[in-house]
Amino acid sequence: MNRGAGAASWRERGLHARVLNALGQQIVDAAYAPGDILNLDQIIDDFAVSRSVLREALRVLQSLGMVEPRQRVGTQVLPREFWDLMNPQIIGWRGRGRGAEYYTQMRELLELRLGIEPVAARLSARLMTQEQLDAVQAAAAAMMESNLAGEGPRFLEADVRFHSLILIGSGNSVMAHFAGTVAAVLRTRQEEKRFTITEYTPPSAHRHNQLAEALVERDEDAAYRWSYATIEATLAEFTEESAGA
Repeated sequence: MNRGAGAASWRERGLHARVLNALGQQIVDAAYAPGDILNLDQIIDDFAVSRSVLREALRVLQSLGMVEPRQRVGTQVLPREFWDLMNPQIIGWRGRGRGAEYYTQMRELLELRLGIEPVAARLSARLMTQEQLDAVQAAAAAMMESNLAGEGPRFLEADVRFHSLILIGSGNSVMAHFAGTVAAVLRTRQEEKRFTITEYTPPSAHRHNQLAEALVERDEDAAYRWSYATIEATLAEFTEESAGA
């Protein structure tokens, strides 16, 4: 095995990730406006990387709908309507975005979740295995415990597990795929300046616990109602906070 070649490959991947994340964040933050042509030579100089590393980063940005190479023009930045807005990578960049970008994304995705997750909860009440139900109960219990202990990171990870389990347990492969999007948007809360455990957390933990109970009882209507109430309350919370941001 050529260890030198392996080390070079890891180094290139690290450089590629650094350039990709920097450029993606800059596009989200409007450092580059839609229609701007990227100065590739300047980017290479700024990051001290090879053209091949930059080319790979641009290939990923193109697959995300953020840039597009144009013949005899160069690599052009595309407006937001072309972006793959449910991709976890873009969700992460928007979650760290400047100004109202974070709250805009939360509102948009919470509104979308209102139309998907209550239906997934109804299906999960009917279809979840006992093992899946046990896992949902465990996640709800972890949210209750971490709220009481003031453990924000543990609360967030339990929240991610909880919602992912319900989407996957729905038996609908499209809803299951949406679990990655929900996990990414929930984890953007780690970027918030405020503490994760707030005055909103105890009632939120209670609603999650009630939803878990409805699932265990195979009560499809209650599962739908508690799922809707959980997401609706979070949407109201972010609407209120964005107004004061």
